[in-house]
Amino acid sequence: MRRLRACLGAATAVGLAAAGSIAFVAGNASGATTALSNRWYAAAPYLMPTDNNPPDAGAIMDATGLKAFQLAFVLAPNGGGCSPTWGGTSAVSSDTAVQSVINTIRAKGGDVSVSIGGYGGTKLGQVCSDAASTAAAYQQVITKYGLHAIDFDLEEPEYENTAAIKNEIGAAKILQQNNAGLYVSVTTAGTADGTGWFGKQMLLEAKSQGFTPNNFSIMPFDGGFNGAASQTSALTNFNSILQSTFGWDAATAYAHEGFSGMNGRSDTGEVFTQADFQTVLDFATSHNMDRFTFWSLNRDRQCSPVDNGGTTSGTCSSVAQNSWDFAKYSVKFAGATPPTSTPTPTGTPTPTPTPTTGTGCKTAWSSSAVYVAGNEVSYNKHNWKAKWWTQNETPAASDWGVWQDEGAC
Repeated sequence: MRRLRACLGAATAVGLAAAGSIAFVAGNASGATTALSNRWYAAAPYLMPTDNNPPDAGAIMDATGLKAFQLAFVLAPNGGGCSPTWGGTSAVSSDTAVQSVINTIRAKGGDVSVSIGGYGGTKLGQVCSDAASTAAAYQQVITKYGLHAIDFDLEEPEYENTAAIKNEIGAAKILQQNNAGLYVSVTTAGTADGTGWFGKQMLLEAKSQGFTPNNFSIMPFDGGFNGAASQTSALTNFNSILQSTFGWDAATAYAHEGFSGMNGRSDTGEVFTQADFQTVLDFATSHNMDRFTFWSLNRDRQCSPVDNGGTTSGTCSSVAQNSWDFAKYSVKFAGATPPTSTPTPTGTPTPTPTPTTGTGCKTAWSSSAVYVAGNEVSYNKHNWKAKWWTQNETPAASDWGVWQDEGAC
């Protein structure tokens, strides 16, 4: 339900194996871009480009190999009207700030999807008179930015409004029909049972209109969840809901199902670690799910000072991590391999791990193994102890790094 996005992101309001490339290339004032594969749009993590201390998208791309970003959120104007804005305050028609972020991403070979809605704020489906006018407002966004993908984030309070959801689903269907190859995701709240009553009503509305997006994604957090097992259970239950609603078999339902998680500490105090993300990623890929994303890249960095899960922030995860740890799971879902390490400023190559067998040496460090606090390994004839959870981080002496040098062996 992303309450954190409402109070922090709305500083405006209160102060499948990789799919083939999309053929559609939209014209826009800033120049069109060649579409990525659908799998990249399905893997795009959320990024607030103008709020919550936005990180440098280009730096994330360099560090992780990420190519796609889910920009949030397009809303109706705070003062009323049926025209698209960023966060309710900045008109899309005159925007240059978000366009600059998009230009940076595309210049490096990436692309964006735009998310509309989110938790809180006034949505276009609530104020536009019908589905056609709602679609016309969103078409302005697609045309301006030359979009190949769009996300309908339908949650509180909008998804409790029957007329608004009818407008949103109707608009999604119109955009899908009028923009050949447009990748469309629909994101809604998750519960232990899959999704709640309003989420099920939204699915029934889609069925009644004959609308099938690339996926329906749930957000299994902020609902009493406890780690990855509770999330994969919710995804399994949501699969059953999709089957019963649309008459699909399990495989077809999974092919139209997505996961949208929250990295680190959630709004309600749940904690989702890197290990949880790996477990859900394994579930998603083994079941051929269509989408794996999370909220948000603004939070994909360690709090300073280290918070260790005590509070929830819009700008850091409140768990021990290296910057962009969680983005690497999106890269893996897209079918790419994240870089193994960040190059040193001097350009010195990272040494290749060498198994050691000298007296007192621990088991050799492995780039594929997962280590937790207290685990010991050997690397370059030294023993090392992990300070916290880590994977694929080469042991090296550093006061702030994950590995503690225990001396030669």
